[in-house]
Amino acid sequence: MKRAVFLDRDGTINIEKEYLYQVNDFEFIPGAPEAIRLLNQAGIMVVVVTNQSGVARGYYTEDDVENLHRHIDRELERSKAHVDAWLYCPHHHSGRGSYALPCSCRKPLPGMLQAAASRYDIDLENSVMIGDKLADMEAGQAAGCRTVLVRTGYGTVEEQNIGPETVVSDDLLSAVKFLL
Repeated sequence: MKRAVFLDRDGTINIEKEYLYQVNDFEFIPGAPEAIRLLNQAGIMVVVVTNQSGVARGYYTEDDVENLHRHIDRELERSKAHVDAWLYCPHHHSGRGSYALPCSCRKPLPGMLQAAASRYDIDLENSVMIGDKLADMEAGQAAGCRTVLVRTGYGTVEEQNIGPETVVSDDLLSAVKFLL
């Protein structure tokens, strides 16, 4: 079984922008590409798990999400880094049509992490979830992972809600250096 680091996207890898889907609006948090490269070099699988309720709300499409992920992949290649798998939840209870359904993938539920574990033979107990929100920590813990909150994105606000079982780091790069 493989070890993985599950990464939230918005506020963890890239600067938080409400309902980000346009390539021109994407901006890495400083140090994020280096952090991902360090994980790659250590032989740890990198899996991004991100809630994308903008799809359910009709703000953008699944194609827009996937296009942005391809753009991030190209940008990471410049730093000799890569994401092994991208998973996203397009659902939301106040969404439209088939996206307005209860699901097990929307964080804080652990469905995306469990799906990745099943698909890629990941050992959840020896894996870590890194994100900037309590929902990320809850999803990681529910899946059986260790958790790290970063103070980027919503992290400084969310830190007051985090229990002692979660490590807190300033950003993704410091979190990865701590883990390695």
